[in-house]
Amino acid sequence: MAKYPDSFQLILKNVSRHISLNETETERFFSILSVKKYKNKQLILSEGEICYNTWFVTKGCLRGFTTDQNGFEHVLSFAPVDWWIGDIYSLISQKPGTLNVETLEVSEAILLHRDQQEQLYADVPKFERFFRIIIEKSLVHNQQRLIENLSLSAEERYEKFCLRYPQLVNYLPQKQIASYIGVTPEFFSKMKSKFYKK
Repeated sequence: MAKYPDSFQLILKNVSRHISLNETETERFFSILSVKKYKNKQLILSEGEICYNTWFVTKGCLRGFTTDQNGFEHVLSFAPVDWWIGDIYSLISQKPGTLNVETLEVSEAILLHRDQQEQLYADVPKFERFFRIIIEKSLVHNQQRLIENLSLSAEERYEKFCLRYPQLVNYLPQKQIASYIGVTPEFFSKMKSKFYKK
């Protein structure tokens, strides 16, 4: 097998949770991937753009967010190491998206272009199963989050955040977590203080 970046072993491990690849299939998969390094606070996808890639994070952390008419940001997701991120709506429809994707620190990701992904389905059909599972999980999470935002208290939403992103609880700035659970940084600070006094 040709020499590939060490980070490719991480994405292979991720894929192997759902499908098994032989050496030829692994080689085909690796041949269409590219690695890109990003600066801190770098916007890698902007609202209104068409999304052509999905990103698999190998270093650092990315976030997906929207901005409302008043200029307030609403964080929809975080992607730490070993997570995928992209604007699924735009990627599938090839219409301008509503998601911004930004790095939260110096980061690195493996890019998979939509056209290459489509060709991969033809060359290694089992990848259709892999990405179906990934998209299904994303849809389930998004629906759960919508219901939680409508029915749970801010403290309960924070508990859900801690369960989903345990590695980010003490890493992210408070304002990012506050945006994710839908409260102001000031409210979050007071709530968190009460939360840990329990």
